[in-house]
Formats: sequence, C-alpha cells, structure tokens
Amino acid sequence: MKLENLQKPLAIEDIDFRIQSINKSGYATILAYKDARVDINRLNSVCGPLGWQREHSRENHNCTVSLWDAVNKQWVSKEDTGTESNTEQQKGLASDSFKRACFNWGIGIELYDYPLIQVKLNGGTDQKQEWFLESGRPKAGWGLKLKAWVWHSEFTDDGKLSYLAAKDDKGKLRFEYKSGNTSSGEDGMDTKQIDLDKVEKAYAYFVAEINNEEQDDITCAEHIQAAWPRLSNDEQTKVNEKLKLIKHQGKQYNTILSGYLKTNTNVGE
Repeated sequence: MKLENLQKPLAIEDIDFRIQSINKSGYATILAYKDARVDINRLNSVCGPLGWQREHSRENHNCTVSLWDAVNKQWVSKEDTGTESNTEQQKGLASDSFKRACFNWGIGIELYDYPLIQVKLNGGTDQKQEWFLESGRPKAGWGLKLKAWVWHSEFTDDGKLSYLAAKDDKGKLRFEYKSGNTSSGEDGMDTKQIDLDKVEKAYAYFVAEINNEEQDDITCAEHIQAAWPRLSNDEQTKVNEKLKLIKHQGKQYNTILSGYLKTNTNVGE
C-alpha cells in the first residue's frame, strides 16, 4: 500500500459541481465537492477492501477512518466531524463526517486549492433561462443545465491545481482558471502563493455576500467561511487588506467576519 496514492488528485469525472448562490446581477457561485462513493473507491483501490475501516460516533457527528499498518500490525486512525444536510439528516451527517475524515488522509485534498468559481448566467427575466428573479430573489432557471457542463482540470507534478475550465451544454467556454498570475513580491510575501486573479474574485465575492441585504449575517459568514480556506495565507492577507479600505452603512464587516478570517487584522474599522 502506497499512502501517497491516496493524495493523488481525483479525476474531474469524480468531482460534482453545484450552485451555492446566485446574486441579483446573475453571477452564480459554484462549489466543487466529492461524494462518499469517491472516498470508498479510492480507499478500496489503494488499501484494498480489507485494509481500511470506518466507525461513527456521537450519533454520526464524528467518523474515524482507520488504515491497516501491515508493518507494525496495527490500525492507524484519523477522525473528523461532519454537519447535517437539509435532507435525510442522519444519513447526510454520516456521509459528511466520513468525507471529512477522508480529507485527513488526503483524499480530494486538492479541492481546497480550487479557485472561487463564479460564472455570469444568461437570462434574468424568464424561468426558462439560466436564472430569473422570483419576488425579487434570484433563482436558477430550467435553462441552467450545470450537470451537462464538461469540466477539465490539470495538475502540477506535486498535485497542485494549475488549470480548470468548464464548457456548457452548448460547448461554450463558461469558466477558465490558470495558475501563475502572481504579484511582484515587493511586500516580502511568497509570491508563488499569491494569485492576483484569485484575490480579486474572492474580494468581489465577499463584498457581494456582505452587501446582500436578503441574507442575515450568520448566512453571510457561513458562505465566507466556506470560501476562505481556498486562499493561501498570503492571499487571505491581501483580501483582508482590501476589505479594510471599504465601509458599508448597513452592516459592520468586523461583526460579520469576526471569527472567520484567519488573520488578526480588524476588518472595516
């Protein structure tokens, strides 16, 4: 068993993409995620069906995934906690805690390096289009066939995402990300870890979330919390510096972001 094979990037066919939110300008934020079957297949192929086991505790909140160490004749375990889904809460909770435990073994860990995926949708007036407004709220329309989109990814030799693109059901390029757009490094940061395009998109997304008057501060913070770990430490600092320069009369950035940003800088003061 080669543990490094657990950490090999997942095939793009094993990644699912879903809409997280749509703003009033018709921009959709798309999340990339894996399901439990992907983890099971990777564990079976690398460790063998008898070389791993899972155990749930705390009413499925926690999952422990253990691998058999044939050299030392013992089980080695990693544990993590999941969150409930909106449907089939207990089943969803067990699945989420299992997937998170598998992240600890490196399965799908590259998903944390995926860029913020934002796509301008077509339409805005009719539910037959990709998006429309219903009682002033943006919703996905019948014309948005995200499951039919074709995604393509490329990785460096050390498993880092270098390219990600998507074409819709009509073959039109709708999203493209290329790594390597870095800053000059005059501030002494590790410029290889700063993607300026990624910083700008993250900043625009955070501002849109904060300025969305139709969601409460807790929901806003949860969305930001989900996106924040996708930035490197230096990219987080860059976004935080940009957020400090703006104010919003209806909401306090410091209140919304407190506890979610990984830097100690106060935002919006």
